[in-house]
Amino acid sequence: MSNIFFVREKTPNSLHQIMILSLLKSKIHCATVTEANLHYMGSITIDEALLEAAGLIAGEHVHVVNNMNGERIETYVIRGERNSGCICLNGAAARRFQVGDEVIIMAYAGFTPEEAAGFTPKVVFPNAQNALD
Repeated sequence: MSNIFFVREKTPNSLHQIMILSLLKSKIHCATVTEANLHYMGSITIDEALLEAAGLIAGEHVHVVNNMNGERIETYVIRGERNSGCICLNGAAARRFQVGDEVIIMAYAGFTPEEAAGFTPKVVFPNAQNALD
């Protein structure tokens, strides 16, 4: 994935390009996998409280890193039950993640250089039960 995109912007007298940088937007750091459901269509189900705290929404594209074995996947978010602690890898990802594995979940967004200069990503640190203290 390239980290620089160009978007054409039409102004009254011309057409010019704006550079868009891809930066970390949201991160759930060191959550614990609670389920791995092979026979589901795909995705990652995440506790709604964690989603809100990290600024993630259902359907959002995320990268998931398994700290136990180095596996990395890209998938999309499904909203899980609030305060359930749910971190469930669904579909084929269930072959790469096991209950008890520690994971990092990240989402990225596009920013102009000016927007990027003042942006701070939302990072949350759940406890061992995937709750926020």
